[in-house]
Amino acid sequence: MKIKSGFMLRDIAGCKIVVAVGKRTVEFNGIINLNDTGAFLWERLEKGATEDELVSAILENYTDVDEPTARESVQNFVKTLRDGGCLDD
Repeated sequence: MKIKSGFMLRDIAGCKIVVAVGKRTVEFNGIINLNDTGAFLWERLEKGATEDELVSAILENYTDVDEPTARESVQNFVKTLRDGGCLDD
């Protein structure tokens, strides 16, 4: 999976914001607010991470999270991005 071109993650006044740029602004009229974990996952998706790689990254960086919780969170995040048209599969 990879983030579609035309979406950019920006840090604005300490907030992680995804905005559409260029032609994507016609299809996507809005912004996405991400927490730190969402931004962490977004950055990996920009490089083409799989769901399993995202789960592994969560488990490595957030030691208080168990595998089932990490997997469910990743699946929910990916679904939200897919539903919003932000992902290429």
